[in-house]
Amino acid sequence: MNGTQGCKKMENKLVEYLDGRARPAERRAMEEHLTACADCRVRADEFRMVWDAMDDVPVLSPSSSFDAALRARIAAEPARVSFWSWLPSPRLAFAVTVLVAMSVWLSSMPHSVAPILAPATQVTADADFGMIKDLPVLENYDVLSKFDALSELPAPASVAQGEVRKETR
Repeated sequence: MNGTQGCKKMENKLVEYLDGRARPAERRAMEEHLTACADCRVRADEFRMVWDAMDDVPVLSPSSSFDAALRARIAAEPARVSFWSWLPSPRLAFAVTVLVAMSVWLSSMPHSVAPILAPATQVTADADFGMIKDLPVLENYDVLSKFDALSELPAPASVAQGEVRKETR
């Protein structure tokens, strides 16, 4: 696996190999490559030297009041105002965007609604015309329903008996 292409593949796996996180098959492939490639072997040695130097640096632990001081500093900083801060939430922005997009899309569609509504409009027009033909009958009914002389007419015998039966129950 010599060559620049092989070195590029191994360079991505070098840190895993040096940390001991590489799988056994990858570990064997890396060891074979390092024995054959001097440039990658030098690079691996340089990584080891840097890590050894970092191991010699003493570990500093933060003071006991570090968390409190950090939180106080964060709270004291002014809030940054962004362009999108006027929006209550990203979901609302998405919903408004979708609504606008759908409105634009629907308004750009050809208006072929008229043929769909034509049969319903035709039925409504026929019903209206039928009502106009029956208008004199409706006018007579309106006059007759408000005519008080009809209430003075005697009821037929069968209807009168039905009313008596209803009243006795």
